[in-house]
Amino acid sequence: MPQPTATLFYVSDIAKSSDFYSGLFGLKPSVASPFYAMYKFDSGFEFAIYDRHKLQPPAGPMCASAELGFTVANRAALDALYQQWLARGIGIIMEPTKMYFGGIHFMAVDPDGHRLRVATPD
Repeated sequence: MPQPTATLFYVSDIAKSSDFYSGLFGLKPSVASPFYAMYKFDSGFEFAIYDRHKLQPPAGPMCASAELGFTVANRAALDALYQQWLARGIGIIMEPTKMYFGGIHFMAVDPDGHRLRVATPD
């Protein structure tokens, strides 16, 4: 079974979302068009955004029901990133919280409401 190597989010405004993720990742897309942008990471992971109005075949009704997860080394790194995202005006929907299943987590949202979870290791 092949292992997943990419995640793709459908977005309503590709320019707005591309600006958001370029700033979030500190990275320009490796592929960019008026309806698609892809970011390649040193780990081999790829993250892409796609204009939901250009999907073929068209998708059903859309809702933001996915998370993009980030692991940071420790609580100090989590707190620093949390403060950076607050300063950038990224919408925070959960402040740093100890989770029952392990680690400290905070959660933000992108312009389409996709969740961005940042966590420390267990």
